[in-house]
Amino acid sequence: MGGIYVLRGAAGRGKTTVLQWLHAVCCGALLEAGQFMQSVSEGPPDAIEESFLRMIEESMEQHELVLVDDLHLVANVVQRYWYPRSHLLDAALTAILAEAGVRKKTFVFAVEDEAPFPIQRRASVWEIGDFEPEDYECLVRAYAPTSQPDYARVHRFAPGLNGHQLRNAGLWLDRNQGATTEAFTEYLREHNLSSNVEISQVAPVDWTDLKGVDDVIRALEAKIALPLENDALAAELHLRPKRGVLLAGPPGTGKTTIGRALAHRLKSKFFLLDGTMIAGSDEFFEKVEEIFEAARRNAPSVVFIDDTDVIFENGGGQGLYRYLLTVLDGLESAANQQVCVMMTAMNPGSLPAAMLRSGRVELWLETRLPDTPAREEILRERLAGLPAPLATADTARLAGAAQGLTGADLKAVVEDAKLLFAHDVSTGTPVRPVEEYFLDAIREVHSNHRNYTKKRPAAFAGAARIGFCGE
Repeated sequence: MGGIYVLRGAAGRGKTTVLQWLHAVCCGALLEAGQFMQSVSEGPPDAIEESFLRMIEESMEQHELVLVDDLHLVANVVQRYWYPRSHLLDAALTAILAEAGVRKKTFVFAVEDEAPFPIQRRASVWEIGDFEPEDYECLVRAYAPTSQPDYARVHRFAPGLNGHQLRNAGLWLDRNQGATTEAFTEYLREHNLSSNVEISQVAPVDWTDLKGVDDVIRALEAKIALPLENDALAAELHLRPKRGVLLAGPPGTGKTTIGRALAHRLKSKFFLLDGTMIAGSDEFFEKVEEIFEAARRNAPSVVFIDDTDVIFENGGGQGLYRYLLTVLDGLESAANQQVCVMMTAMNPGSLPAAMLRSGRVELWLETRLPDTPAREEILRERLAGLPAPLATADTARLAGAAQGLTGADLKAVVEDAKLLFAHDVSTGTPVRPVEEYFLDAIREVHSNHRNYTKKRPAAFAGAARIGFCGE
């Protein structure tokens, strides 16, 4: 009868398996990437479409059914700007399909995205969608027939696994008989899910280290962490993390600390985009797309964009701005609603108004300077474990003198006071009352603040370091 068909689906969704089944049942010609590479190697390197056409014609001569796997690999090459005859593949396909129609041949093409236009406008399309929990169970049980994990829970934890990953997971389950669902999901986290952040390089912090912002911590726990970490409750109540979150506040008030804490808690489900990715990178938007695509695969997940206002203030973020608008709007779809985009900013006023409109940023959180009780608690924790007399300093007196300092400032105060005290001890200088060392350090931080707020030449301001690993 003849006909043109397209089998479309993401990598690992079973397209090749379907073609192999058709080949076994219908005895058609199955053309795979390896055969195509061999055909290309026999011809000139700038005539890929001719090699492709020759291979198809030879198959049509001998078979009524021609199955072409991974057509997108061919199309991706000949559509690149550097390929000298980048538009001839469409001509070759048009000729092939015209001849196939006359001879009543049947073609089935497997692609990941859209098929080339000459095929797309002629073909019937079969779409292989995302796997459901039942698909997970079927594929895993093919390799581990007696496995008993909660497949619905596994699917909620990692809904984007492909057939290859599920095969490996099944083999692991077969080797680890009796493994619990928790052990299985941990295996998936370690072997099939990956972040762009090296967790071992991130300071081990917890957002409970932040003082005086209990309302922020409560909102983070309820509206971000809970839907990401408690999959059973999230499924029962149809919970999802807020899709757009803005953390705003002065430098040193804990915005990046929150990001580091999330990185440690979420691990393979945490993705970072910061200012260090922009400077000097011609492939920035390709990297951004890779980050968001990985976040979608690993959803539920968080994309953490640090120092967003600095990115836009530097004038290099207009393309990112438009891209983020598209992403934030796209997160309304069912496929993407488990991705949370969290942005930090010192000055929200420098962010584009369209990005902050209701619906795109669903949660606004303000990190503030610690008040007097919070400063005292920070100092008390910093002094705990230090030898006398440092550990016995009057933290209430110091907290009162440290008005306007951030948690990062107080950390510097303690370190500087220790150095001043150690200097007197090492030089034989009579030791003063211990509070004096801390008060000297506080005065120095206040002095630095006054100096930093003075107007500086543009060259000095341009030297500022931004990024997730900055202090």
